[in-house]
Amino acid sequence: MVYEKNAFSMPFLSGYKILKIPIVDANGTPAWPELFPIEKVAQMRQIVGPRHFSAQMMLEFVPPERIRLDPGQIHFYEYMLDIHSARLGPHLITGASVYWDPSTGRHKSDHSVCVLIYRDDKNHNVFIHDVMYMTVSDTETHPLNAQCERVIDFMHRYGMRRITIETNGLGNALPEIMRDVAVRRGQNIYVNKITNNRNKSDRILDAIEPLLTSGHLYANMRVQHTPLLSEMLGWSPVGGVGHDDGLDAIAGAIAQTPIVLRPSGGMSRPVYANTNFTI
Repeated sequence: MVYEKNAFSMPFLSGYKILKIPIVDANGTPAWPELFPIEKVAQMRQIVGPRHFSAQMMLEFVPPERIRLDPGQIHFYEYMLDIHSARLGPHLITGASVYWDPSTGRHKSDHSVCVLIYRDDKNHNVFIHDVMYMTVSDTETHPLNAQCERVIDFMHRYGMRRITIETNGLGNALPEIMRDVAVRRGQNIYVNKITNNRNKSDRILDAIEPLLTSGHLYANMRVQHTPLLSEMLGWSPVGGVGHDDGLDAIAGAIAQTPIVLRPSGGMSRPVYANTNFTI
């Protein structure tokens, strides 16, 4: 026994009782109404999602095997970003992130995925605007170089100059290849390197699930034509089936500090000076 090995005379905390006070009781009455009125409790529940609220605020653990990512909870849209107003339809966008979770891109290997997300931090919304799954021919001599070309095209399409690349393993060589390709094409880009040490399932769960279950995750209609939704259907934090590389890239993008976007104003107009004066 552990207690015998450490020469304890009695079990640790023997005789103690557990006191659990959820933030609201069974009748919905707040435990601390002066600090957490019911309106604030409802706002917290909406922001963090039901699982985090249950575990952290109601002290009720949700077993991981019960957790799923339901793509039916995504809000789909067809808007394009208006760079002058920084609006995506009715939403005011405050930031953007491009993230690449690379692989060789060969057939039957992990997916190499580059994503673009927009953020509306005032309303806690995240918009998966585009997801690019890359494969290269098995006969391609320089598969990483070919992918860098496509990623730079992807960034140029959306006017983005900064990208975060996951440099675990294979990705370690990519920042320099990206810079070389960009210089050859006469384009300026900034590459941010990141190494992920956390468990992949934890990264996906903590980044995506609260947004999804609280109704704050949006995606462009084009995302429906990628493998991302199939990944969500097959995913489980205790081990799913198939790939989860798109989900991992989305989680990485959400976790990054975004590039700040601000309205740039309308089209420039001529200014006329009044010259009808006497010196």
